[in-house]
Amino acid sequence: MSASPELDLDSILAFTIKLALDAGEMIRDGQQKRFASESASEDEKVNSVDLVTEVDKAVEEFITKKIKETYPDHQFIGEETFKGQKITDEPTWIGDPIDGTTNFIHGFPMVATSIGLAVKGVPVVGVVYNPFLDQLYSAAEGRGAYLNQKTKLPITGKAKPLASLGQALIAVEYGSSRSPPALPSKVKTFQTLAAHPDQGGKMVHSLRSVGSAAINIALVASGGLDMYWEVGCWAWDVCAGTCILREAGGVLFGPKGSSLSGEVDGDLLTGRKYLSVRGIASTADETTLQVQQRFAREFYDTTDEIEP
Repeated sequence: MSASPELDLDSILAFTIKLALDAGEMIRDGQQKRFASESASEDEKVNSVDLVTEVDKAVEEFITKKIKETYPDHQFIGEETFKGQKITDEPTWIGDPIDGTTNFIHGFPMVATSIGLAVKGVPVVGVVYNPFLDQLYSAAEGRGAYLNQKTKLPITGKAKPLASLGQALIAVEYGSSRSPPALPSKVKTFQTLAAHPDQGGKMVHSLRSVGSAAINIALVASGGLDMYWEVGCWAWDVCAGTCILREAGGVLFGPKGSSLSGEVDGDLLTGRKYLSVRGIASTADETTLQVQQRFAREFYDTTDEIEP
């Protein structure tokens, strides 16, 4: 059953795509001005690796203004203006003006603006746009997910099988919490995933860390990544990507020990513990969801239960 039967998702998606493209132009221009300036700086939030720039703030102000003008009855939750707002049943826009601010500052091109709309806690529209690579991932509930509005996701055309966790390409991130117990626990998981089976490891094909949760999820949706694990990011990092992921046949799970039902709600979006799994071909004995659940359980066997 649709979470948003009363909304015109086609027009909302078109609006969101235009908004993301305009925001992307601001991001490109903002980076050029920063590089040309001798006085460009950034502010620290939680610590020296949790950063915000004047461009983050300007882009969020632009996005908020456009949404409020077009959808005045909708709610908005954004990274740079967050004051503890809750996700309710009301249509709620959840966005990150620049996901990958550290990359943006350094000129590493894995940067995205991420804009999602959730209804009753379920993401029903999502757009993730990387303005430096000109890659636009978009989706709306029941309408599929696309790259640059032309290539249906996954890019393989249909869900591929996954023979074992050892054949997976998995995205992980260090995050902004660099103190015990979070950092040592994550590093231990990274080692277990990478290590040879003789050393008790899973010996996955490899690990990737691109520095943007939204891009990581979009890459899982595309089939380029098999899984993405994160502890510590926020609803605005994952809302848009979750819509894209689900429309491409993937699934977002909650933390270790959760039900792994595949259902998404406001509690999951705000839980700050996520495991994205791409669409995987069913087997003779398992549905796609059952295969995804099996790999999630095997993955979680390599992790500790840690707090963001």
